[in-house]
Amino acid sequence: MPAVTYLEAIRQGLWEEMERDPAVFCMGEDIGVYGGAFKVTEGLIHHFGPERVIDTPIAEGALVDAAFGAALTGLRPVVEFQFIDFIGCAFNQITNMLAKSHYRWGAPAPIVLRGPCGGGVRGGPFHSQNPEMYFVHTPGMKVVAPGTAYDAKGLIKSAIRDNNPVLFLEHKFLYRRIKEELPADDYVVPLGKARAAREGRDVSVITYAAMLHVALAAAETLAKEGIELEVVDLRTLQPLDREAISNTVKKTNKVIVLHEDTRTAGIAGEITAVINEDAFDWLAAPVVRIASLDTPVPFSPPLEEFFLPKVADVVRAARRLKSY
Repeated sequence: MPAVTYLEAIRQGLWEEMERDPAVFCMGEDIGVYGGAFKVTEGLIHHFGPERVIDTPIAEGALVDAAFGAALTGLRPVVEFQFIDFIGCAFNQITNMLAKSHYRWGAPAPIVLRGPCGGGVRGGPFHSQNPEMYFVHTPGMKVVAPGTAYDAKGLIKSAIRDNNPVLFLEHKFLYRRIKEELPADDYVVPLGKARAAREGRDVSVITYAAMLHVALAAAETLAKEGIELEVVDLRTLQPLDREAISNTVKKTNKVIVLHEDTRTAGIAGEITAVINEDAFDWLAAPVVRIASLDTPVPFSPPLEEFFLPKVADVVRAARRLKSY
């Protein structure tokens, strides 16, 4: 099988779920004939038709409203935001309607909200954000952030089949930069289950999305020095796999939490609290957070480089923890 990009893996997942279930349809800005801003939906309209691949106006709030109404009739909409930054325009619809639907009156809201997030592509402060924590904090939402092509396909399929609203974050830096051979058979990756992306004994790095590859690169550097990092890929941020977090702490006793989101109120704080509650007695050193700076994402390339976590940051922190 030829290697498949992260972007193509998502497209395949969408295609297969639309083939499997006629209730699944896509809607978003320019997702039809144009194929989406990043071409994730390219070709879908020619196969499934304009009734199931719907171009919409630039009105994110109305788009989510329409998807919610469709879901209440038994359909399973997949909504694309051209850039996930614009999800703020639909914040009320998501947090006060979609997320509360089942709690208020038992109605499922099987909606996937998907779109490109993250920096590293010189997109500036309005096209490079990581808004996951607004929605991790929202009861009733599930939040998914795959870091590999295999997971991107398996998780988008699971998200579409789930009866809850799911925010599916696609890191655009990964779209065409990583490739992987995928199984020919149908498969899904369960929501809420982390995985060990690399086994190690000295220091654990808990991470997700594009930072997974930063952690793995740091692990390769440190292995030459005899320091073995264990890298845990969360894959899903809500629900969070507390068991996987506890298990890696108990194994290495030293932990780095790495994410691209800004530091203050990022998920590293929540993970640190989980460790304190579930595995504090196993710690041999304080938990270290590595994250982006508490500023908007810079447009200037050198400033963006300075803003984002880097391999050198992980290497430096791991060396310090190893000798703690």
